[in-house]
Amino acid sequence: MNVVPDTSSVIDGRVSERVEDGSYEGATVLVPEAVVGELEAQANDGHDAGWDGLSELQRLAEFADAGTIELTYVGRRPEPAEKGAASEGDIDAIIRDVAEDHDATLLTSDVVQSEVARAKGIAVEYVEPVTRGVVEELPIADYFTEETMSVHLKAGTKPKAKRGTLGEMRYEVIEEEVTSDERMNEWATAIVNLARGSNEGFVELSDEGMDIVQYRNYRIAVARPPFADGIEITAVRPIAKTTLDDYESADELRERFLESKRGVLISGSPGAGKSTFAQAVAEFLNDNDYAVKTMEKPRDLQVGPEITQYGALGGDMANTADSLLLVRPDYTIYDEVRKTADFEVFSDMRMAGVGMVGVVHASRAIDALQRLVGRVELGMIPQIVDTVVYIEAGEVHTVYDVDTEVKVPEGLTAEDLARPVIRVRDFETGRADYEIYTFNRQVVTVPIGDDDGERESGVSRIAKKEIEREIRSVARGHVDVELQGRETAIVYVEEDDISYVIGKGGGRISDIEDRLGIDIDVRTHSERPDRSGGSDGGANGSGTTSTAGSVPTNGGDRGTVVEPEITSRHVVIPVEEQVGETVEVRAGDDYLFTATVGRGGEVQVSRGSAIAEELEDAIDRKRPISVVPARG
Repeated sequence: MNVVPDTSSVIDGRVSERVEDGSYEGATVLVPEAVVGELEAQANDGHDAGWDGLSELQRLAEFADAGTIELTYVGRRPEPAEKGAASEGDIDAIIRDVAEDHDATLLTSDVVQSEVARAKGIAVEYVEPVTRGVVEELPIADYFTEETMSVHLKAGTKPKAKRGTLGEMRYEVIEEEVTSDERMNEWATAIVNLARGSNEGFVELSDEGMDIVQYRNYRIAVARPPFADGIEITAVRPIAKTTLDDYESADELRERFLESKRGVLISGSPGAGKSTFAQAVAEFLNDNDYAVKTMEKPRDLQVGPEITQYGALGGDMANTADSLLLVRPDYTIYDEVRKTADFEVFSDMRMAGVGMVGVVHASRAIDALQRLVGRVELGMIPQIVDTVVYIEAGEVHTVYDVDTEVKVPEGLTAEDLARPVIRVRDFETGRADYEIYTFNRQVVTVPIGDDDGERESGVSRIAKKEIEREIRSVARGHVDVELQGRETAIVYVEEDDISYVIGKGGGRISDIEDRLGIDIDVRTHSERPDRSGGSDGGANGSGTTSTAGSVPTNGGDRGTVVEPEITSRHVVIPVEEQVGETVEVRAGDDYLFTATVGRGGEVQVSRGSAIAEELEDAIDRKRPISVVPARG
């Protein structure tokens, strides 16, 4: 009797099983080289099936040595192209050819292989595939209590869990015994097999080193080397299922969702309860006769069977969106919106007229909206998102209404500064908390306070920054800006820069005033009430000098001794711990100049200037150079 086993029957150990029960005693077992090649490839990729198959071949060799069977390896190994097309049946075809050439019975656990062989007139013995390592219950289920949101397991560490209520989670050790590699491997294999073999679970993602499965209401990530430095299992389960009635502002939110299709961002920190609120919104919309779908990767929202949950079609949510537009839902819940591609898909579907509810990570409500800035045109934001809901500790903390209006931004008065302004208003009070608009070619988000002082603060910071940027584009030395109200500012520059900044006939400063809508008075640093003296030196954007004199201004503080570096163009003073601060530079006890530390953590003084020469002279004399915080 000649028998040709295929890969499936070798992996399942069906050949040795038949030898042991006497069915194949004295038989000639012809193992195709194509089977050996496939098993080697699987074992090299770290798959247990490959190792199981190789162990079966070793058992057959022992039976051959004992004279129970004759064992022969026949045929050819598959070509690389055939290995790549294994799923299309190329290797199975090679195995069938071996069985036909040797007038042998094909032993297989692959139902498709058996049917094709029968159609070709080849003798076939089909056996049911072995289900390996399948358990009936989740092996780590006992770690979950009613208050457990997630369980964290890793080889060589004690099991931990996050337990408590939303907003009051504790990350704690739940078992004192350290988990072994063997136990972790057993759990990891059982979890993946359970998801594959149960109608209550599925494998969401399977890649080298990472499996993400959904089993009942558990989302489980199984990481293995080489992706992780050890076997790790993270299992997450929602601890609360809510309805919209469980939240404050429920009546207003219900009315808002029902009056028209909305663009909503549900925001909050990790574990704050964003997805729980999204599930409540989905159920509410479904109960009110809206067709609701979800877009999730992985799919773990706890929604009813009437709400279809879609994953990433072909690994791309854009493909899912294209399919959903054919399905035409009223609302789609997008969990979670993170990358630029996600925001683009969200925006496209919203502009197509679909109501969209997106779940976004953000530490403040306004941050969720700002994640759209730069990803879509500014004027389109209110059409894409008109509502922002911020969740904190499982509760609705803030609801923002987002709209647009052509107006003069708060804090600015010139009528020619009117522009489209996105208003972010508190949903409950109607008060504007923020305005977003374009200011001098930059998109800015300005907080709006309750009183005039707070109202000016955000605009003042932006105005000061823009004035500095404009003046520094023409001035060579240090620039200071002092706002005198909403409409005027004083700019202090080096004496040599006055003519550059003002321009011929005042033309340059007039252009800057027109662009910014602010009257600017240009003066020298020596005219500043709180300072005296002038500056002979200049600095670039890596640190700017402001004044020079002969006496220290900061008392007896000796500051931090530094070691300046002299390059071909600058004297560089390292001040890494005081970026953005104003400091005094001294040689011994003698004051040299005041400077602002640049973003690179240094002050650069142009060589050839009076300050640079004095500084270099002090260095040559080996006088200690020190840096002292300047008085405010």
